[in-house]
Amino acid sequence: MPDNRRFLLTRRPNGEPVADDFSLVTEPTPELADGQFLIRNHYASLDPAIRGWMDDAPSYMPPIPLGDPVRASTVGVVEASKAEGFEPGQWVLGLNGIEDYSVGTVGGFTQPIDATLVPSVTNYLSILGAVGMTAYFGYIDVCEPKPGDVVLVTGAAGAVGSLVGQIAKIKGASKVIGIAGGPEKCAKLIDRYGFDAAIDYRGKNLAALTAAIRAEAPDGVDIIFENVGGDILDAGLNNLRHGARIGLCGLISEYNSVEKIGARNIWQLIVHRASIRGLLVADYIPRFAEGGAEMAAWLQQGKLVADEHIDEGIENSFDAFMRLFAGSNQGKMILKIA
Repeated sequence: MPDNRRFLLTRRPNGEPVADDFSLVTEPTPELADGQFLIRNHYASLDPAIRGWMDDAPSYMPPIPLGDPVRASTVGVVEASKAEGFEPGQWVLGLNGIEDYSVGTVGGFTQPIDATLVPSVTNYLSILGAVGMTAYFGYIDVCEPKPGDVVLVTGAAGAVGSLVGQIAKIKGASKVIGIAGGPEKCAKLIDRYGFDAAIDYRGKNLAALTAAIRAEAPDGVDIIFENVGGDILDAGLNNLRHGARIGLCGLISEYNSVEKIGARNIWQLIVHRASIRGLLVADYIPRFAEGGAEMAAWLQQGKLVADEHIDEGIENSFDAFMRLFAGSNQGKMILKIA
């Protein structure tokens, strides 16, 4: 069997991860038992949620055990199989380690995919994968949009946020406002993704962010699709309209914080009879075919655009992952393993 390079979590990060929290090792590829198949991973999705899985804390998924490979969504090809329904040469999508080879089991997270249906198989990690389904169901199901809504998207230049803004326009929002970091990303929100307005959060405190949102939405916002948390969420809470809906997708500003701050302006939920609801894409797995079909149709009709940022080499796993927190990626962050 071939050697297997694996990107391991060897120490729990204290705040922002550092390179010494991980190691790249080469180990023998395990032999297969009956009902198992061997996946040659080609691409891994790098997502902010992975940071939370590194902590030994209660969450919707168990922590990554120390000494195990960092967990990620991957696409790859079945290399060998002792499992019915998984044949060598077949493309698959699953939740595996960042490693050359992973062992899958019938009944697990791995499922076959048709690489001929998409321009690039990486699309199963972006617009037609968990990212696209988070944007689709998070906006349509959780935020309950209505025609004429004023919508605020935070982390708007990210993989999920950029899609949410476009879906909001498709679904009849009267104005879509995005918050992003830096003039380049703010320009991209308007010029490429079709947002109506963009706010640069850099250099702005809570009062300045609150004022910037109010300038774009003087009567308040009906929907907030929240990816960031911290002052950005608090500024959004200061600008709610009566009956506003908030979809809580992520809190990336706090993922590397040793002490969590949380939202401080939740009183505004009472004032405006607003609601806030957490969302987790795993709840919608049975409906992925439904969401994927509509997203694929919009993509084909030119109503959606999606960008991918692909770094190459498993040896660059740490640097590629940290792009998410530096904001230096220019699209959905994907690692090309092989």
